[in-house]
Amino acid sequence: MKTYRIANTPLEVTRIAYGCMGIGGGWAPGPITDRIRKDALAAVRAALDAGITFFDHADMYGRGRCEEAFSGIWQERPGLREKVVIQTKCGIRFEDDPSKGGVRRYDFSKEHILASVEGSLKRLKTDYIDILLLHRPDALAEPEEIAAAFDQLHDAGKVRHFGVSNHNARQIDLLKRSVRQPLVVNQLEINLVHNQLITAGTVVNQDEPSRAFHGEGTLEYCRLHDIRIQAWSPAAHGALAKASDVSQGDEKMRGAATAVAKLAREKGVSFDAILIAWLLRHPAGIQPIIGTTRPERIRDACAADDVQLTREEWYTLLAAGNGRSVA
Repeated sequence: MKTYRIANTPLEVTRIAYGCMGIGGGWAPGPITDRIRKDALAAVRAALDAGITFFDHADMYGRGRCEEAFSGIWQERPGLREKVVIQTKCGIRFEDDPSKGGVRRYDFSKEHILASVEGSLKRLKTDYIDILLLHRPDALAEPEEIAAAFDQLHDAGKVRHFGVSNHNARQIDLLKRSVRQPLVVNQLEINLVHNQLITAGTVVNQDEPSRAFHGEGTLEYCRLHDIRIQAWSPAAHGALAKASDVSQGDEKMRGAATAVAKLAREKGVSFDAILIAWLLRHPAGIQPIIGTTRPERIRDACAADDVQLTREEWYTLLAAGNGRSVA
């Protein structure tokens, strides 16, 4: 599989990453089961066999079970740890944590960042995290406190590189004023029908309400500052695939699904592969995070690495995703 270099790091990573949110058996509280472990390892094996070397986690995924289930791969494949990149996130807390009555919330306090990383290291059965991301912006974040946590983790060798998720350009700038380590990744929701961060750059100075977007300039900012952009939910949570059944989805979704399916037939690849290839075609060097747990879909999606979309094909899909002409 082709690779990207993550700037300001020695990391050479596959263009497609595997997102481990789905391998923990859901969100309900409870212990990990043998079935969860078995299904998780089947998905991880499929990703590895497809050539993927980058695995994305978060401390909250499956309430920790995703990281725990993933760690079984070390016993199966000795020596693998140094050949893959492990990324995890912190900063979202569940309700009733740490005491009854607490609400779900964001927490970038030094205490919570440090505790989250310790938990992830234990569950992942590793001595270090390659990249730690701040999961979603915390309205009460204090950059100096975040910087102190990053320094402690970096100096101890527990986290090698840092980044953010779901942050806009100004929020990154605010962090950079205090954090001394480079912020090397920004993970954002981007897909064919949730394409605002891409299309914002094509509708400058237009006042049509339907084309008013937030987060303008974030993709350009990341490109200017050598921050690798990752796309979560590249397949739109499966909504587009469902819309390929004409009885489901609204007219715009069905139109987009029809365009994707047509191109998939022409290219001889899966529906998912076209969605991933659409992101890979963008010059920002977007790294899609695929999240299906079905081994066959993982393999099919990775075929996107060899799909070349022309400008016309790319814009045809964009227009279908928007439900209207681009220009």
